[in-house]
Order: sequence, then structure tokens, then C-alpha cells
Amino acid sequence: MKDALQTIPRKGSRLSSIGVWTGLVGVILAALSGLGAQAGFLAPFASMGAYTGGSLLLLIALITAALGLIRSGGTAGTASLPATWLALLAGLAVTANNGLVMGQARGAPPIHDITTDTDNPPAFVAIIPLRLVDAQNPPEYSGPEAAAAQKQAFPDLQPVFITQPANVVFAAAKAVVAENGWTLVEASERDGRIEATAETGWAHFKDDVVIRIEPGRDQTRVDVRSKSRVGRGDMGANARRVRDFLSALQSHLAR
Repeated sequence: MKDALQTIPRKGSRLSSIGVWTGLVGVILAALSGLGAQAGFLAPFASMGAYTGGSLLLLIALITAALGLIRSGGTAGTASLPATWLALLAGLAVTANNGLVMGQARGAPPIHDITTDTDNPPAFVAIIPLRLVDAQNPPEYSGPEAAAAQKQAFPDLQPVFITQPANVVFAAAKAVVAENGWTLVEASERDGRIEATAETGWAHFKDDVVIRIEPGRDQTRVDVRSKSRVGRGDMGANARRVRDFLSALQSHLAR
């Protein structure tokens, strides 16, 4: 009788095991999404799909591993205790990160074209042929609806006026592009225009940036535009890019 009781799985064993296996598959999918996008064998949307699936599995792992530990009194039953804790921590880390990203995107309208000048947006020139290859979104500005949505969501995005010569500002802007790791497409000091392509860190979505630098009597005006190649909304990514670029430019010029 005693031997028979010892063969019965302790409470929490099944939940802990589910947590371990869903966590393992979730980690594999999440890692594959990033590595696949970086290696080029996963398109950005496929990468995002794999990451979403992995995140969902890791959320399940977080819940089931936690319940398994609670029901087993912290032993994980017959499941591996270290593996159960690893599944719980992996699920917690990815879920917390996703929550942080979603929090940053809160309030972002479903637009993908952001500029500091909605009346006369900087135009893409050299980047147009690149967008014709793999961009669903046209290079032209998205129009009055996007402008209205941007002004409501990101009223702080305005042109920047700098009391330094245009050539100095141009050189600094080009340096910031390099520091950001963007791919420089064209830099025409004569036209006061810099064009570059940025990629998001995980799924490698491509967004194009154009910087316009206009000399004035006492100040140099800087406008920036950032537009996604694919997707309807950008979860606020283009607005953050424009804001971060302008901040970095001003910091660079203040050195």
C-alpha cells in the first residue's frame, strides 16, 4: 500500500510539467523569431508571429508553473523543480517586457508616418527606389488624417531651431545617424537633406528617415520625418525615433 501511494504523482506535478514544456517551446519560438529575422530567413511579420506565439506560451508557462509550485508546496511535485522555476522566470521576464512595450505604445494612434512639419513634410528622394522594392506603404506623406492624429497624440513633435550654422548642424545630424546605427542612403549638404533607413531591434521592420536642414538668418531649422515601410500602425516607434534623434542632435551640438 505504501509503495502504491509513493507512485501517485504529488499535487502540482501536472501543472508544473505543463509549465516546463510550454516554457521550453515558448523560449524556442521567441528566440527563433529574433534569430530568424536577423539571419534573413524570417520576414518581419513572420518573425512577429513567431514571437507572439512564443509570448503566449510563456504566459501560459508563467501561470501553470506558478500554480504547480503553489499546489505542490514549492516542490513542483514529480516535475523538475529547477526547470519549473526557469519556466516561471522566463515567462515572467517576457510577459513583463511585453507589458512595458505595450505601456510605451499606449495612446499611439494607428499611423506610421511621423514628421515635425505636417504642413510641408520632408520628402523622400533617394529612398524612393528602395521603398518600391519591399514597402507596402507609399513614400508620399499620409495626409491630413495622419497629421491630425499625430498632433493629438504627439503635440511635442515640432521643428527644432538651432543657433549654429547649417553646415555644423548637417555634420552633427550625419554623425547622429551613424551613432544610431542607421543605414545612410544619401547625405546632400547642398540640398540640406539626409536620408537613412532604421531597423527595429527584434523583428527588423524597416523604417525610413529623412532629415531636412534649412539655414536661416540667425537660426538653422531642422525637420525630421520617419515612416514605416509596412504596417498600418507603429505602436509609437516613429514618434520615439524622431524625438530621440532631435534630443541626440541637440546633445551632440552642445558638446
